[in-house]
Amino acid sequence: MKSFLIICSICCFVAILKLPIEYYIFLRTMVSLGAVLLIYHWIKQKNYALAIVFALILFLFNPVAPFYLHRKSIWIPLDIITGLLFLIIAFYKKSESAKPEEKPTEILPAQKTYSRDRIVSEKRNTIITS
Repeated sequence: MKSFLIICSICCFVAILKLPIEYYIFLRTMVSLGAVLLIYHWIKQKNYALAIVFALILFLFNPVAPFYLHRKSIWIPLDIITGLLFLIIAFYKKSESAKPEEKPTEILPAQKTYSRDRIVSEKRNTIITS
């Protein structure tokens, strides 16, 4: 998945250049696939804030029902931000909290108690025998 996210970010950075319309159709497809994968991943991880961010990216780069901004000057910052997001997610390493090593505790067998081991109070004895 890391390599696919890097490819998506490179495609976003290349989109800054003046290229034929076929490339931008390809870009929409690649970024949408990457966004769908990340939305699935973030929902599975229960990180809904990032899932919403990539849902917005999916909405902007949707190849089925394209969202047109008609100006290259508007798309350039969006491409850069999207490419940076894909790169950050690709190289983001979750820091694992250092857990102290737990030593297995020894489970002792339950000790049986016998009636001769119980302490019986005088009050209780009189109540029970009455």
